[in-house]
Amino acid sequence: MLGSDIWMCFIFYSTLLILKMYIIAIITGQVRLRKKAFANPEDAERHGGIQFCRTDPYVERCLRSHRNDMENIFPFFFLGAVYSMTGPSSAVARIHFVVFFLGRVFHSVAYLLALKAPTRSFAYVIAQVPCFSMAIQILIHVASFA
Repeated sequence: MLGSDIWMCFIFYSTLLILKMYIIAIITGQVRLRKKAFANPEDAERHGGIQFCRTDPYVERCLRSHRNDMENIFPFFFLGAVYSMTGPSSAVARIHFVVFFLGRVFHSVAYLLALKAPTRSFAYVIAQVPCFSMAIQILIHVASFA
């Protein structure tokens, strides 16, 4: 199974999603430095004083983007892994993984750049379609065993 095309495709896109999450974390840190808005007093003291232990709207936006990634990418890992084990078509599985990945990238860009509504919502829905599809296909596959 580990050498299958479907599994390797899933691992590839899952790894890209993890890297994307790391990038969002790095962006958040850089925005904190640029805006001088630190979550912890010791960090604020190191970068100018306790007055910089504060919130900033754009730092909060970055954090919400990262939180949204965790709320959506972690379930994808489960669904994609289980879906990969159900013997789907290689081409169909690839489409599921690519659409989810692109939807999440688009969602992050829309979130971080505060693009006009409903851009972010559209990206969210696009990424949810393959997850919903995989969940349904998993349930159909395992229903005969239940």
